This record gives sequence, C-alpha cells and structure tokens, in this order.
Amino acid sequence: MIELLKQPWPWYTSGIAIAIIMVTLLYFGKSFGFSSNLRTICTLAGAGKKVAFFDFDWKTQKWNLLFLVGSILGGIISATLLKNDAPLKISAATVKDLNDIGIHFDGQFNPGQLFGVHNISFKNVLIMLFGGVLVGFGSRYAGGCTSGHAISGLSNLQLPSLIAVAGFFMGGLIMTHLLLPLIFGL
Repeated sequence: MIELLKQPWPWYTSGIAIAIIMVTLLYFGKSFGFSSNLRTICTLAGAGKKVAFFDFDWKTQKWNLLFLVGSILGGIISATLLKNDAPLKISAATVKDLNDIGIHFDGQFNPGQLFGVHNISFKNVLIMLFGGVLVGFGSRYAGGCTSGHAISGLSNLQLPSLIAVAGFFMGGLIMTHLLLPLIFGL
C-alpha cells in the first residue's frame, strides 16, 4: 500500500477528489477557501476585541480549521513517510521555458536556484516577506484566495470569482514573464 501511495498518480485524480469535496461542501451549504482560516485564527487570538472584522462566531468555521490541520498533517506525512526521492517529472517544454528565463530545473518542486538554503540573503528574505504581505493583502482585498475563488466561487457560478481568477492568471503571467527576470536578474 505504501508503494502505491509513493507513486505518481494520474493528473485527473486530484480533479476527481476536488469534485467530491465540492459536491459535499455544496450539499452542506459550505464554501471552500483556505485564506478564511487566517481570519478565524486571528479571531481565536483575540483580534475581535480591537477590529470589528475579526469579531464573528469562529465556531462556524471549525470544519475549515480541521481542513487546515488535515492539510498540514497530509503535507508532513507525504514529506516524511511517503517521501519519494525520484526527480519530479515535468514536460520538456516546461524545462525549456524555465531554462529560457535562466532557471535551472533541478527535479524539485521549488528550484534550489531560487529557494535553496544556500541562496538565503537579505534580498531574498525581503522579496519573500513582501510577496507574503501582497498575497495576504490580495486575498483579503479579493474576498478570498485562489482556491476559494477558483474552486468554490467558480463552482457556484459567481462572477466576482471569475474576475478574480482572471486577475490571478494575469498576475501570474506578469510575474513569470516580466517581474521574475527583473527581480532575480535572470
């Protein structure tokens, strides 16, 4: 069983799992979104005493906190018990595209050239910190994160989610083709 879990699964497996989760959430009247857990955690920490946005009944989001804990545990299990040291297999076109912008594909999820321990510098930490602030601000400003809008919002046929997802894709393209080469000098 462990060997089966360590093997790469077909791409459509995740789509089937997401569809099952979405149907279940829709049935129970819930909507999926990961960034809403940040609001719940801030409420649990007492932020509702100072800021009205965090003053809500966090108990209605217990299921989403459980999903967050399960995601963290799943990541730990897959990184330790189910670890597969084989290099990641991606398309040759993607490897070429990475090479074209100066990033060497080393077979890992996160290229060591950008995220490796040997590349820790003040500049890289500042970039990641600034990026994290932008992601946090953006998910709040957009009323949800990429998973909430792209999976839950589009499933509910919400126009604001369609607009947000189009913005996410445009931002990703701008980052990949314009900003990433400028920031890292690639």
